[in-house]
Amino acid sequence: MKIGFMIIIAFILDLIFKDPKHIPHPVVMIGKIIKYGEISLHKIFRKGAVSETIAGTILTLFVIIISFIIPYIILSICYSINMILGISVEIFMCFQLLALGSLKEAAMKIYTELSTGSLNGARKNLSHIVGRDTENLDEKSVIKASVESVAENTSDGVIAPLFYMLIGGASFGMLYKAVNTLDSMIGYKNKKYQYFGKAAARLDDILNIIPARITGFLYVAAALLSGFNYKKSYAILIRDRWNHSSPNSGYPEAAMAGALGLQLGGPALYSGEIVDKKYIGDDDKEPNMEDIPKACMLMTIVSVLALILMILAKFAVLTVINYGLQ
Repeated sequence: MKIGFMIIIAFILDLIFKDPKHIPHPVVMIGKIIKYGEISLHKIFRKGAVSETIAGTILTLFVIIISFIIPYIILSICYSINMILGISVEIFMCFQLLALGSLKEAAMKIYTELSTGSLNGARKNLSHIVGRDTENLDEKSVIKASVESVAENTSDGVIAPLFYMLIGGASFGMLYKAVNTLDSMIGYKNKKYQYFGKAAARLDDILNIIPARITGFLYVAAALLSGFNYKKSYAILIRDRWNHSSPNSGYPEAAMAGALGLQLGGPALYSGEIVDKKYIGDDDKEPNMEDIPKACMLMTIVSVLALILMILAKFAVLTVINYGLQ
């Protein structure tokens, strides 16, 4: 259970130090590889559905292979030199792959701006964590978008990395992060990336199938433990989990919407164009700025529950395997 111990330490480090700006982040490096690869492949392949799909698939495979192999080699060398060195480096890698601390910090910056009456400041901070246009959002829309981002990113930024790190250590976690970064950069269903980003988008959907569902149902459990409306959380999760363009993001968003009694989703502006999204949840109450720290509290509870349950699940599986081999 060495990996379980390392991930617990990494989890604590993430809560304390969040995302130190002076330390190079692997996602930034992955992003640079994607950007350079995209430019290079567009020079080689012509425009067209087939050629763009092939080019995007090549880029996707190259990025995930590199993202897995490099940390694997680094860790292999470190472990061959000294066990403590290897463990220390792997803890550091796992710490960099978790985003609970930085997600909470980003959301609370929006809350702070709203609490001081700075709607423009809140809009600006919101633009750092969402893809929609934020310049003209009113306060209620800013609150709803913040809650949506917290819910969705709980899965992508915390639960999924935990899931894959517990399966295969930091190298597997880095592989997941590469796929997720690819999806966030080229996985759009617009004219530019409709074909080029198809492989990245599909692979991201596949890798998030289990983590997103774990996140959704843990939000129901978190609502129960923290005194929110867990019955409504479960009901909205079951009813509205498909009211999202993603096959996965609807799970945590629906559970969050039910727990807080909010209606999320709905039409939003992206790059100047209105995207008609379905609503998630019931309009039981008006969005309030206090919904943001509530969402952050639920996210933290979900993350702790996931960490505990996943470690226990892995321990149980390994115990059964070891018993069967005896």
